[in-house]
Amino acid sequence: MEVAPGPRRAGKNDDKDKVDETELLTVPEGWKEEPFTKMDNIHGLLEDSSFATLFPKYREAYLKECWPLVQNTLKEHYITATLDLIEGSMTVTTTKKTFDPYIIIKARDLIKLLARSVPFEQAERIFQDDVTCDIIKIGSLVRNRERFVKRRLRLIGPKGSTLKALELLTNCYIMVQGNTVSALGPYTGLKEVRKVVTDTMKNIHPIYNIKTLMIKRELAKDAELRTQNWERFLPTFKHKNLNKRKQPQKRRIKKEYTPFPPPQPESKIDRELATGEYFLREKDKRKKKLHETKVKEAEAAARQKEERNKAFIPPKEKPAVKVKKEAKVNIEALKEKVRTAKKKKLGAPAVEEIAQKIAQKKKK
Repeated sequence: MEVAPGPRRAGKNDDKDKVDETELLTVPEGWKEEPFTKMDNIHGLLEDSSFATLFPKYREAYLKECWPLVQNTLKEHYITATLDLIEGSMTVTTTKKTFDPYIIIKARDLIKLLARSVPFEQAERIFQDDVTCDIIKIGSLVRNRERFVKRRLRLIGPKGSTLKALELLTNCYIMVQGNTVSALGPYTGLKEVRKVVTDTMKNIHPIYNIKTLMIKRELAKDAELRTQNWERFLPTFKHKNLNKRKQPQKRRIKKEYTPFPPPQPESKIDRELATGEYFLREKDKRKKKLHETKVKEAEAAARQKEERNKAFIPPKEKPAVKVKKEAKVNIEALKEKVRTAKKKKLGAPAVEEIAQKIAQKKKK
């Protein structure tokens, strides 16, 4: 029977046995974990495992082209893959030759990334030991659709510059597609990517987190500062909202809580029914409506009568020419005119008369 060792007394050799904890936390340069081989699991797996995922319609053409490459990659790890274009799904299954129990999880992540529009050249990196993936759902973080689109564009940046800077700082591949953000890279990088994406959706500009990451990157290069606290070096950004007033203009007094709902307010019709105004108004409405119908009927009857009488109205005739009344003839004046006319000689005057008239003029 084994006995648990008790507390040991401090001695002279304790200082020699102590090891610096900072050396244990740091990974030596050039160190790499040995790959998992078939010799580590000779007997293989006891049962078959499979995973399936659906893909959208627009990914069908691309998956159809790159599916032979996917099958060849999975064949190296003894995993079979099937593409169902009718149902729109991808399935990965282990075989009898599969020896790595975790490789099916990597294959599941591969088909998930392919369904989220990640190109195959990047998605196949998932089979590396120090690489994993993270699919961040951002659709439910913002309720307003327009606000969500603006913040997603802010994450991408002008011509994808913000996303590119984030990829360089975290050593991850990031793909923004629809309501999700797919990230592929080391564990530490994915942690930073998730923080930046969630902060951006919470209306914190990604440039603040990028500045912090740049400072951390420079501090990590220094061997002395690597184990120290970095809070004094990191910038602190205060949220300032200048639109809000310090004190509200109207102060609301909080009422006492009552479990019963407030009484329903009396409607306008109920008040009028109680006072009798409703019936009077309805009576006036009916009278007014009756009067209007009578007036309309009378106008219609008059119009119909006028149209019927048009056929019996004779056409207008031109007025007859009025005969001028005969003026009374003055007989005496007429006789006088006749007499004077008889005295006058018709025709040209005689030569003798002309000669006499000339002679008289000369004398004058």
